[in-house]
Formats: sequence, structure tokens, C-alpha cells
Amino acid sequence: MKMSDGRRIYSVSHLNKYVKSLLERDELLMDIWLRGEISNFKRHSSGHLYFTMKDSEGAVSAVMFASDARRLQFYPENGKMVKVRGSISLFEKTGAYQIYVRQMEQEGTGDLYLAFEQLKKKLEAQGLFDPAHRKKIPFFPSRVGIVTSPTGAAIRDIVMIAKRRFPGVSLVLYPALVQGRDAAPDIVRGLRTLDARADVDVIIVGRGGGSIEDLWAFNEEIVAGAIYACKTPVISAVGHETDQTIADFVSDMRASTPSAAAELAVPDVRELLGSLDHLGARMNGSARRNVHLYAGRLSLLKEKLERYSPQRKLADTVQTLDLLRDRMDRSMEKCFLDRKTSLYRMSDRLKLCSPLYPLEKGYALIMDDCGGVVTDSAKIHPGDELRIRMKDAALDTIVKTKTEVLSND
Repeated sequence: MKMSDGRRIYSVSHLNKYVKSLLERDELLMDIWLRGEISNFKRHSSGHLYFTMKDSEGAVSAVMFASDARRLQFYPENGKMVKVRGSISLFEKTGAYQIYVRQMEQEGTGDLYLAFEQLKKKLEAQGLFDPAHRKKIPFFPSRVGIVTSPTGAAIRDIVMIAKRRFPGVSLVLYPALVQGRDAAPDIVRGLRTLDARADVDVIIVGRGGGSIEDLWAFNEEIVAGAIYACKTPVISAVGHETDQTIADFVSDMRASTPSAAAELAVPDVRELLGSLDHLGARMNGSARRNVHLYAGRLSLLKEKLERYSPQRKLADTVQTLDLLRDRMDRSMEKCFLDRKTSLYRMSDRLKLCSPLYPLEKGYALIMDDCGGVVTDSAKIHPGDELRIRMKDAALDTIVKTKTEVLSND
């Protein structure tokens, strides 16, 4: 907003947007690595990570979104020295600039991370991660094989959860090294031994959490090859939820923790019984609904049968015939009356046109001796024989005299 005296006034939000655009256009700040110590670490329920990167002379706020945090190979915590990669921007609501972290490494683990990425690309190109190769985990395993340390927390969690969920399941442990130089060959021997047993339905391979160095045995190529070669379905259970190893990508199913692996491998009897009860209730309810439904349909069909039955049709036809007969009788009666009336009228008209009609009023009809009607007096002469026709008689006469009668006109 420009004032009358020439000053330009900006809103706070406008300033923050402007500074943010400056930071995000800077090429150095678009992709930058920082080294520092984590402090004020907080993992939000959404999975986002919020913390501060600091050194002896300064600090900067940092945020790592859940989609990137899921790829971490270790647990970030206060006091850890890390290297982070991301971009610098400004959070407009507070006006504070911060780094948006896309990648995080523990100090000194860069070479291991690079080796992990290279092996991952190699095995992916060879088809070891192809979903089409994954085998289905059996729903009711009678025996579960486990390749892990016999003394770690992982085996205790697996046994406790498996027995709690399905007390009848049998567990077979191959005690293996899960850390150190000899761990990978020992894990391979365990996988091959359990896979060779016909009575093992599924294999869990894994260990508890740790640093990338602690979990490295599960990033070895020989372990990946052994998992891929197994005919028995394999569930990987390495570390914590955020830990990822090559074994996770090759196995038929990945569990976030050893406890989760036991839940995936063994069904919960209580849930099954609850599901059976629920299904039974649904089945009974469905049966009742079907009975009501089909009873209603049967009633409708019965009504239709009665409506379209021959007896019903015959009764309707008889009623229709009665109605038509009544209509025909009325029509014929009306027609007869109309014709009778017309006949009377024609009779009256014929009567009026009859030459005998004037005789009814006292007039007479004069005819000559040949029977012709005489209408002109000039044709009558004295001595002519005439017949006079009256209403109720005929008179034969002889004309004696003829007298001219003058017209009234």
C-alpha cells in the first residue's frame, strides 16, 4: 500500500512471501548439506519429524516430512551428530526460516548408505524385488521357523505374541548371529536349514533395532540371494518401523518389527472366534431377511396367480359379456325407438301427400268415366258421366248443367 507521502507499507504476510521467494530462488539453498547435532527432537503423530540442527555457534530449525522419514535407516534422537540434505525456505506463519530435510545420515555412515543404494539397484535390476515372485503367507501355519538370535528381544517378542495369538502353533528356532562379520553366512545357513524342512510353513528372519552398522548383515547380497531362493514363504522383521534393509525388499512380506512379524505369521484365535460369531450372526440375519424377502415374493406371486388364473379371467370375461349385453340391449332399444319415431314421421308425411287426405276434411274427388281425375271444368260437359269420390263413399252422376263460377279475385 502506497501512502500519500510516498512511503510504501507492506503487510507481514507480504514480507514473508517475498523473503520466502528469495530463499527458494537461491541455487545454493535449493540443495544443501548441513552437519550438526540434533536437539529439541519431536516425532509428530503424523510421522513428521521436527528438530533443531545446532553447532557450537548457531542453530536452525528443521523439519522432515513422514514420506522422507520412513526411509531413515536409524532412529534420530537428541545429541546425535548427523548430516542432512534439503532445501532452505521460510515458514510464513512464524516468519522463521528452516531447512526442509529430504535425507539424513549418521555421521560416518555415508559409505554404508552408498553401498546400500548400489546393492539395492543391482538386485532390483536382477528381478529379486519383483512382486510376481512373492509367495503367499499361509493363513494357518502349523509350524513357524525363526532365524534370529536366541538371546535377543526379538525372539522373546515373537514367542510371546505367537503363543498368545495361537497357542497351538509350533515354533522352530535356528539360533543365528545377527550382527558382525560372521552374521550373514550364519543367517544364510539358518534360512537353508529351515527351508529344507517339509514341516515348516513360513520363516521369520530378523532382529531388533540398531544402527545401520548393527543391521548390515541383512544388507548383504548372500542373505538376499538365500531369501529369494527359499521355497518357503519368508517374512523379514529387521529393526524398527523406520529401518529398511535389502532383506525387506526381497522377502515375501515385510514386517515393521519382530512383534509385527509374529502377528503376520500367526492368526489370532480370539479374532477368528469373534469373526465366526460375527459371521454366524450375519448368516442368521441374512437367513431371516431372505425368509422375509421370499415370503413377500411368494405372497406377490400368489396374488399374481390369483389375478391371472383361468377362473378369474373367466369371471372377468362373463362380467364383461354381461356389460356388453346390457349395452347392446340398450343400444337396440334406442335404435328401435329412433326407427319407430322416424317411421311415424314418414307416415305422417306420406299421409299429407296422399290425394285422399283432403277427403278427410270434406273435399271430394271428381273422376271421369275412364277413372282420370278431372281438374279443369272446361273438360266437363252436360251429359258426361262422372264419379264423385268422397271420404266414405263414391257417387256415380250425370252432369245436367254447367254453371260458371266467378273467382273471388
